[in-house]
Amino acid sequence: MPQTYTHTFDTPVYKGSVTINTGLFIGGQWVDPVDGGNRIDVVDPSTGKVITSVAAGTSKDVDIAVATAEKAFKTSWGLKVPGAERGRLLGKLADLVEQHADELAALEALNVGKPFHVAKMVDIMTEVINTLRYYAGWADKIHGKTIETNENKMAYTRHEPYGVVGTITPWNLPLGAATLKLAPLLATGNVAVVKPSEITPLTALYFANLINAAGFPPGTVNIINGYGNTVGEAMSMHQSIRAITFTGSTLTGRRILKASAESNLKKVALELGGKSPTIVFDDADLEQAIKWASRGILCVYLYLCQVCVAASRIYVQEGIYDKFLQGFREIAEALTTATGGPFEPGVRHGPQVSNLQFERVMGYINSGKAEGAKVLIGGERHGDTGYFIKPTVFTEATADMKIMKEEIFGPVCSIVKFKTEEEVTEWANNTTYGLGAHVMSENVARAIRMASNIEAGSVWVNSGWATEVGVPFGGYKQSGMGREYSQYALDTYTQVKAVHINIGRRL
Repeated sequence: MPQTYTHTFDTPVYKGSVTINTGLFIGGQWVDPVDGGNRIDVVDPSTGKVITSVAAGTSKDVDIAVATAEKAFKTSWGLKVPGAERGRLLGKLADLVEQHADELAALEALNVGKPFHVAKMVDIMTEVINTLRYYAGWADKIHGKTIETNENKMAYTRHEPYGVVGTITPWNLPLGAATLKLAPLLATGNVAVVKPSEITPLTALYFANLINAAGFPPGTVNIINGYGNTVGEAMSMHQSIRAITFTGSTLTGRRILKASAESNLKKVALELGGKSPTIVFDDADLEQAIKWASRGILCVYLYLCQVCVAASRIYVQEGIYDKFLQGFREIAEALTTATGGPFEPGVRHGPQVSNLQFERVMGYINSGKAEGAKVLIGGERHGDTGYFIKPTVFTEATADMKIMKEEIFGPVCSIVKFKTEEEVTEWANNTTYGLGAHVMSENVARAIRMASNIEAGSVWVNSGWATEVGVPFGGYKQSGMGREYSQYALDTYTQVKAVHINIGRRL
């Protein structure tokens, strides 16, 4: 029988006990992997200690989950269930998440290392609950079109689900990212096989029981813990998975796209890496620009700076460069004094998610130093327990440095002086990525012009990263394909069928 794990929280910000199943969730039941007792340790990034372990699935378990999902699609979900009923169940699931928001936030904070109140208000209340309710409203509004051709013919389109959709989610926003995929795919009548990150699987396992409690038919959602090179690879190559959606690194995204080509040409949606610029012009509101730019990279909002759209390249026009640098430094230094574990009061900056990620970020910091960038603040470990890194700001970086070209995924940024709009536009676009960008200017014409000229899927003007469930999000270039959030996400999970009906032509 699958094991369970209970964690007791006795902290200043949350007290309570939370129990999860640590097995595989297939057909609405908890099961052990086919191959038995392999386990994956789950680590607390603020201490480096093991929290618990979860079962590790293999390709054999993926096969079982896919067959179970296929059966559910053909018999008890898909177009067998009216959109209004699908919406009702999504709404009920949102209500259950809201009832258990504290437990989910506690698990998310424990597993990822982000402050408890951020996990609750951002991850659970905003990303999960709002998304479920938004797509609950769309479930009975999946419409085709009637197309005029001639008097002897009627033509119309149907937007139909694919069937089994593989869903591979990241470690930085575990449940939020999973919901961004599950809500629209369920609303459109698909079924899912989900692989949560092996680093942060805890909230997905708790969420599984809420799916049962909401009344979804068994097999509608199946969750397989495991590694990318086993479970993820099996899902990417599976002949009966008709679409796959992934959030994570560009390198892994390429592998999934290649697997699709080598298997069954499954539909692929990818939300990948970024190297987003923030551009601050002389005419910007300086105080606001400093605050928004710091939010965009040092993560006054999400605190861990482990988000794909983090604006790690900050370009400041020469007329205000010195004043901007001084104000930005003060905010960054304040974060160092507010660094700590997820359940400590007043914490605004947490650890990297794992030792591997800690070493990776420190490698970039050391690379910046070696290539000649100047460390304004930070540039070293914080404390001697857990995976904490001091917020790090580089100056005098050049475009050929690794820290300016590659995604760091940590609290590291470079502030660079520029002269002209033409110059900074070229610099901003000089990257293989194109996920997001930020423009700070009180000149409306310039702001609109820059938003048009920057090669990115999202541009925020006089603000920092802040997604909205009704506005699409996704990347240009190697930042991915497809869109999440909004009505646009429905296109990822539906295929269009054209129906031609002869109403008068005779041969």
